Amino acid sequence: MSLQKRLSEQAAEIKNVKIKHSEREVDPYYELKVKIQNKVIEELEIDFNEISDKNEKLKREINEIISKNIEEESLNMTNIQKDKIKEDLLNEIIGFGPITTFLEDKSVTEIMVNGPNHIFIEQEGKLVRTDARFKDNNHVLHVIKKIVAPIGRRIDESSPMVDARLPNGSRVNAIIPPLAIDGPSITIRKFSEDPYMVEDLISFGTLNSKMAELLKLCVLGHLNIVVSGGTGSGKTTTLNVLSSFIPEEERIVTIEDAAELQLNQTHVVRLETRPANIEGKGEISIRDLVKNSLRMRPDRIIVGEVRSGESLDMLQAMNTGHDGSLTTGHANSPRDMLSRLETMVLMSGMNLPVKAIRDQIASAIDLIIQQSRLVDGSRKITHITEVQGMEGDVIILQDIFRFEPKGLDSKGKLQGDYEFTGIMPKFFNKLKDRSVHVPENIFTNI
Repeated sequence: MSLQKRLSEQAAEIKNVKIKHSEREVDPYYELKVKIQNKVIEELEIDFNEISDKNEKLKREINEIISKNIEEESLNMTNIQKDKIKEDLLNEIIGFGPITTFLEDKSVTEIMVNGPNHIFIEQEGKLVRTDARFKDNNHVLHVIKKIVAPIGRRIDESSPMVDARLPNGSRVNAIIPPLAIDGPSITIRKFSEDPYMVEDLISFGTLNSKMAELLKLCVLGHLNIVVSGGTGSGKTTTLNVLSSFIPEEERIVTIEDAAELQLNQTHVVRLETRPANIEGKGEISIRDLVKNSLRMRPDRIIVGEVRSGESLDMLQAMNTGHDGSLTTGHANSPRDMLSRLETMVLMSGMNLPVKAIRDQIASAIDLIIQQSRLVDGSRKITHITEVQGMEGDVIILQDIFRFEPKGLDSKGKLQGDYEFTGIMPKFFNKLKDRSVHVPENIFTNI
């Protein structure tokens, strides 16, 4: 068996990191690089606070350790192959450390660092532990600082939590001691560098073509839409796809804690919150940005996620001429999303009766898209639900499409069908007023 073939097979069988050949281009030296990288981290006697891309002494020291370990493996490699491995390892160690490999791996959707010795990834919807590790807590902290510094964020004992983003748009959350007891923790939610389009979601089984066509018409018809779901259910991806339906000529204002949305339209203004400085001053919240966006002549307002009092400002914007607004929220069902909105409005500090809050919600929101991460790790839109108005003190909801599960197949994949409930939505008149025609064949199960 040739060396190239043997290494390729080894790279695909790394313990606890099972990656299908069809899902990524296999690096034939992947296992070797992980092994040598861990040896470098063990042997390197240096304060990681001193690491810098310009630190030539450090680069030489790392190169010496890498060269020594490559020679110890007694592998019959050319100098070009050795130089390539050295270059890759140098980038990984001085770059984002042991997680660089996972950041570059398109099959990895989430990276979780629980202290220096426990690195987990999500792959194919499943969590697996990797063999990679950092040298110590200081090494993890160095990588966190390298991530947050370019966007003006900071992390230290006085501010031990931070939300940030990588240059490719991936979302980063970091928390350090004393809050994180077992060492600095990093959670990275990766997003495709080329944003997913609706055809991708159809191919993934997130929704079917009729649901996709209906959602496109709802966006074109300026319906106000909330994407609801749990953590990791794919809300931001769906919000991005919905945003892609907005016509090119409309002015869009996006508001996020950490800018993640990837809109291809030309007329987009992206706003991002700012945390308080070391003196506890200067914070700019989502709520502040929502209020400011109303003075920016937006055709559409897109809020990455509503969590608190900004929900009241968002609802008021939806009710005062800013139709076609989009947002997401954490909830396990469309009905739960309404309850969450009620709670968030109360968090705004306005002493409003529940009936008045529900009136605001019912008149502002037209559609709730419920998305879930299911038992097999797949992400699906389980409900497309219309908010039909009030009946007494209760907001009336009506499902238009639902995902009906049929059980797991022999491979552990959840089977099921997207079904039209048979109830025609009442928002037809709103779409008609916008000259949006809805083909009747959308509402069939054929």
